[in-house]
Amino acid sequence: MNSSVSIVIPVYNELDNLDELVNRCREVGDRLDREWELVLVDDGSRDGSSDRLVEAAASNPDHVKAIILNRNYGQHNAIICGFSHAKGDIIVTLDADLQNPPEEIPKLLEEIDRGNDVVGTIRMDRQDSLFRRLASGMINFMVKKTTGVMMHDYGCMLRAYRRPIVNAMLQCRERSTFIPVLANSFAKRTAEIEVSHAERSAGHSKYSFMRLINLQFDLLTCMTTFPLRLLTWVGVIISCLSVAFGGVLLILRLVMGPEWAVSGVFTLFAVLFFLMGVQFVAMGLLGEYLSRVHNDVRGRPRYFVDSVHDHTVLAGTTEISILENTERRLVHS
Repeated sequence: MNSSVSIVIPVYNELDNLDELVNRCREVGDRLDREWELVLVDDGSRDGSSDRLVEAAASNPDHVKAIILNRNYGQHNAIICGFSHAKGDIIVTLDADLQNPPEEIPKLLEEIDRGNDVVGTIRMDRQDSLFRRLASGMINFMVKKTTGVMMHDYGCMLRAYRRPIVNAMLQCRERSTFIPVLANSFAKRTAEIEVSHAERSAGHSKYSFMRLINLQFDLLTCMTTFPLRLLTWVGVIISCLSVAFGGVLLILRLVMGPEWAVSGVFTLFAVLFFLMGVQFVAMGLLGEYLSRVHNDVRGRPRYFVDSVHDHTVLAGTTEISILENTERRLVHS
């Protein structure tokens, strides 16, 4: 019997897309030659999306479950919540805006069945704005350079993971995480496939300029110490150049006299200010790391589940440890 599948979708203010999303996911699931479920996680929506998800779970009790968070915790924390409730042997993540068509899911399952632990996707003919494409390109470049994992499109959430990879991610304690990079750190075999990309039919993107900046900080500080190592080398180089520059100034003073040296005061001030700027950048990055260590030490839960609407039962799935469905609970994973 083929491995069962859980489709995990975080939802934040996507009311206009939900009916079509659920219907298309059901059509895809019904065509799969395996057991499947749809796990919808409402991440603190304020447009009525949570009520629509509850209705979808009630109307499709065999395959759809809805998890309602009490406020917005961010896309990746919502996905982690979905992972903790998913029962399938293979977990597929998908955005709720329908820009990544659910009809592409069978392609990912084929790659998983070939023995890959993680399957990523590359969006072809992207329908996003120029700003979004440039921002995505910068993030992908940064991730590849800092992690050494040569995948091309980390911004696409249409991905598939084997159950052991998901279980490993659920055991991680950090509060700020970037799921595609974290998954790749546990995977033995990874693959990428090309998928189509559609224009958003309703609503608007939830990633504003500031949220993209915050995402970049998460990438830099939660997955690698590369910035600190880079700053160390930059500091060494600047210090060596400063010593050399001081030697040049000393020689010129001896050759050309003290009158010339007075004329270099402003140059020395410029160098001093530059070094002060480097120090402030270094202290800022150190502060980012320390703040994340502080958050992890406090041990606060990633999210708070307000309610769970789950009547699904997958046959033939690997038995996993999940929390009992209660009306309100704290999740510490």
